[in-house]
Amino acid sequence: MLTLSDFDYTLPQELIAEYPVRERTQARLLRVERGSGELSHSRFSELSQFLKAGDVLVLNNTKVFPARIFGRKSTGAKVEVVLLERAEGRSFEALVKPSGRIRKGSHIQFGENGSRMEAEVTDEAREGSGVRSLEFRDANFRECLEQIGHMALPPYIRRADTPEDRENYQTVFAEKEGAVAAPTAGLHFDCDLLSQLWGLGVEIVFVTLHVGYGSFQPVVVEDVSSHRMFAEYFEVSEETAACLNRARESGRRIIACGTTSARALESAVGEDGRLKAKKEKTRLFVYPPYEFRCVDGLITNFHLPKSTLLLLVSAFVGREKLFNAYEVAIRERYRFYSYGDAMLIL
Repeated sequence: MLTLSDFDYTLPQELIAEYPVRERTQARLLRVERGSGELSHSRFSELSQFLKAGDVLVLNNTKVFPARIFGRKSTGAKVEVVLLERAEGRSFEALVKPSGRIRKGSHIQFGENGSRMEAEVTDEAREGSGVRSLEFRDANFRECLEQIGHMALPPYIRRADTPEDRENYQTVFAEKEGAVAAPTAGLHFDCDLLSQLWGLGVEIVFVTLHVGYGSFQPVVVEDVSSHRMFAEYFEVSEETAACLNRARESGRRIIACGTTSARALESAVGEDGRLKAKKEKTRLFVYPPYEFRCVDGLITNFHLPKSTLLLLVSAFVGREKLFNAYEVAIRERYRFYSYGDAMLIL
């Protein structure tokens, strides 16, 4: 039985990408042959060389909103909040630091002058979790958030976010707002590359999975089967489901861009093996020896040790092949994590 320790590796700090490459498609691309594990090196701009007419590329069109905000309690104490998920109206589930020191009924002030807003903490601290329920009182909440909110860059990026991150940490096809973090494999596409693929005869369809805390929630149990994911909202439309079912019936490849797209697809497969249109939440946790039912290829970034994302990719290509690829990527000085380089597994 594989344990969490089997999915650990050591990464030199300097290989963690602090910034994206200047041009999205100039990220490096490590190709992995799913059957043999054979590796080759390329650039993301050359993706069209490895896809073919009839393939279906599935992209996650979630849109990241500026979810990190900084405020103060009535005492003047500083508070950091990352909005995770809208409950209803202006109520949110949120990560609050420091959570344990903030009581139910406390009010937190954010912003200043014309961009001020206030939230009330509506629940007690939850043991072992910094997640709290907040209700914002201001009718202009959304406008204020746009003004004072920050992109919630992952903690391994050791710098403050910049105005450029508003664009860089967003895919060019982002449409449906609701994500805390970007579906990072999709960051490598630009409009020209998408047009090139479309002209080649690659069908491009979209799903939505609002990337939240669940995708980055650390696994802390050695028996990975005991890990429980946070729920994340996803959508698969009737049009997308029909397109993918036609592709499967005709033996064409379905290539998921990112672990989030893969989880959305796998969450939408019915018992009969067909994709079904869905709008709901998923807690699907994919880890070896999971058998994928509707994904034939995967575009993905390089992921943190012991993470749910690394476990998903391991389930898709096999642990030994994946860790061999990571060893080569480290040796060849690939850039890792959200703003890093990519892998193509076919």
